[in-house]
Amino acid sequence: MATLACVTGGNGVSDKVTLKRSLSLPATSFYGIGTIIGAGIYALIGKVGGEAGVSLPYAFLLAGIIAGFTALSYAELSSRYPQSAGSAAYIFQAWQRRWFAQLVGVLVAITGIVSAATIANGFVGYLELFIQVPEYLAISVLIIVLGLIALWGINESALTVTLITLIEVGGLLFVIFVSREAPAVQEWQQVLAIPDMSAWPGLLVGSFLAFYAFIGFEDMVNIAEEVKNPRRTLPRAILIAIVVSTLLYMLVAAIAVRTVATDELAQSGAPLAALVSNAGYSTAFIGVISMFAVVNGALVQIIMASRLLYGMAKKGMAPELFSRINARTQTPVAATVLVAGCILVFSLWLPLTVLAKITAFIMLVIFSVVNLSLVVVKLRREQNDANIIRYPLWCPVTGFVMCVALIGFQLLV
Repeated sequence: MATLACVTGGNGVSDKVTLKRSLSLPATSFYGIGTIIGAGIYALIGKVGGEAGVSLPYAFLLAGIIAGFTALSYAELSSRYPQSAGSAAYIFQAWQRRWFAQLVGVLVAITGIVSAATIANGFVGYLELFIQVPEYLAISVLIIVLGLIALWGINESALTVTLITLIEVGGLLFVIFVSREAPAVQEWQQVLAIPDMSAWPGLLVGSFLAFYAFIGFEDMVNIAEEVKNPRRTLPRAILIAIVVSTLLYMLVAAIAVRTVATDELAQSGAPLAALVSNAGYSTAFIGVISMFAVVNGALVQIIMASRLLYGMAKKGMAPELFSRINARTQTPVAATVLVAGCILVFSLWLPLTVLAKITAFIMLVIFSVVNLSLVVVKLRREQNDANIIRYPLWCPVTGFVMCVALIGFQLLV
């Protein structure tokens, strides 16, 4: 491993070592899709089905709509301020309060860590389809390997994410294809029927949990300093990732409740494998793909949280140590090692559903503040750059209201 090169100099190495700006629109879009699609659909769809019942597809649709409005806010803010500090930078730009930005930055980093821990737990469920390994050992090896990939370099990490994203999308298409032959437990009319009032409490609880499946688009803004033409590329990539993920989620969810009883889905540690098995196919293929998908999400969270710490350190919001970039790999080594270590602790400490609910709750709070920060920035009207992508004011207002409503409902039930 090459020695660390501090961006502030002082050790004989140039103080201009920076992140490598090399990601195109396709690479950034695949990065985003890979961030979103993962444990949310491969590991949690059964838990969401246990709450939402036959309304499972609508739980994902509602979660996708809520995420979509917030995604528009992130898209515009990333165009205005293409910086690695992401949410923390946006909060600072809106209110000029360093402590507030630091708090949000720490919360985002925590959610990335907890989210990756959630994903690592989901990995174990699919690994057990093939081999019985102590949970602590499987999780530890997984996190160490992913940490090393993240340290390797952003091009290598992005290529890994892209390849695995193609594999996991292929896995979802495989599930959709084979499930056409599965015996139905629900008719399409029941699956696609608009939920009545009695179904809404379960649907809302399910959508809160399903919201976790969409967390990831906000991670994309933390690689802003590694994206080509970020003012135009990032907003487009964010929206592409949200739309593709929502469509895939709804289709898989509809097939799931049509072919497998929701109580069976809820009890399965590998729900998509249950769909394939119910169709009369071996679970080996989808089991392997599911492990890839789960791994992909964890890798992206490691990259996101380490880049966030790097961006905050550059702005003096985190210890200077995290702003140091390795001269050879051009990656923030100290930040990456810290993030991987914290993920390992959380993944061995808390169960899957608890981790997912913690992540979703904190992210809804952060999304509420980010939506509100865009409202403040837009009302200020201080940026006239023609390259900035802008959306109507009602978009962040709607995103804010939806996030607060979902938080309130979860606190009341």
